[in-house]
Amino acid sequence: MRRSALARLGLLAVLAGVYVTGVTLASEKTASTMATAAQKWLASLTPEQREQAALAFEAPDRTSWHYVPNEMFPRKGVTLGTMTDQQKALARDLLKTGLSQRGVLTTEQIMELEKVLQTIEGEKRRFARDPGAYAMAVFGTPGKTEPWGWRLVGHHIGVHFTIAEGRTVSSAPTFFGSNPAEVREGPQKGQRTLGLEEDAARALLDALDPAERTTAILQDTAPNEMLTENRSAVDPLNPIGLKASAMTPPQRDRLVKLIEVYTAFVAPDLATERMQKIRKAGIENIAFAWAGETERGKKHYYRVQGPTFLIEYDNSQNNGNHIHSVWRDFNGDFGRDLLREHLQQYPH
Repeated sequence: MRRSALARLGLLAVLAGVYVTGVTLASEKTASTMATAAQKWLASLTPEQREQAALAFEAPDRTSWHYVPNEMFPRKGVTLGTMTDQQKALARDLLKTGLSQRGVLTTEQIMELEKVLQTIEGEKRRFARDPGAYAMAVFGTPGKTEPWGWRLVGHHIGVHFTIAEGRTVSSAPTFFGSNPAEVREGPQKGQRTLGLEEDAARALLDALDPAERTTAILQDTAPNEMLTENRSAVDPLNPIGLKASAMTPPQRDRLVKLIEVYTAFVAPDLATERMQKIRKAGIENIAFAWAGETERGKKHYYRVQGPTFLIEYDNSQNNGNHIHSVWRDFNGDFGRDLLREHLQQYPH
């Protein structure tokens, strides 16, 4: 089963457009499609909803985010649970402009896990566990002149998009979490919403010889949380672990497949841009590091870090059955690189 799941990664990479050319044109098309979808969604809202959903681009909330339940970190925007069916459909249309089919499916599965948590935790649970408590918001005015952005956020979901000049799109940070990581009872028993993220990392770890594993495995205890947590901006972590330059070609292939698991969450042209930036900075400069136990079902953590990006994955809560995973761009989170270029061309 794990082998067949990993075999699909090659197909996912193709679907994600990893080897497609003409990225600038494709990104411009996505930016235009996003603007149209955002305008349609905003137009469907009541005046009261629009006041909640349409926020200033400079609003602090644009770069303030978290992955904990809403009771611990309230989100601004209009929640899915308060939308009409038409508004939900238009919100989904907007989501589909930024995420791949797999990304949309993963988002919906994470929302459905709130119902699983309702059952597991019972009536005396601490949090509502509401699949409708995910908020969508638009920052700035969707169009081709000024920078703008949009997001969908809530418990274990954080997708953020920033658009500059109507032609370039930033898709970071991208956060997905899964609790439980594996559903172990009930109608959804066996479901692993983020299973590929674990399987691809284990495939790489299993391909290492004893000496390489010693370099890659930092310690036998996993951290309790991702090291970068919910920071608005992140800097590169300590350059530790096994570098791709020290890997064999088959091992490097597995490393790239692991990275492609994460790039395949976003729309194909955005995935292409991510991979092109990574390859330009050099695959050989990427490092893979693991912490925690290596036995399945036990607490573990890994990270993949290159010159331009960071992937962090942590599965240490709930005795190793609760995943947090994130993609960060060191210079591009919340479109910071795009905004710098915009201001250089069009000083305000």
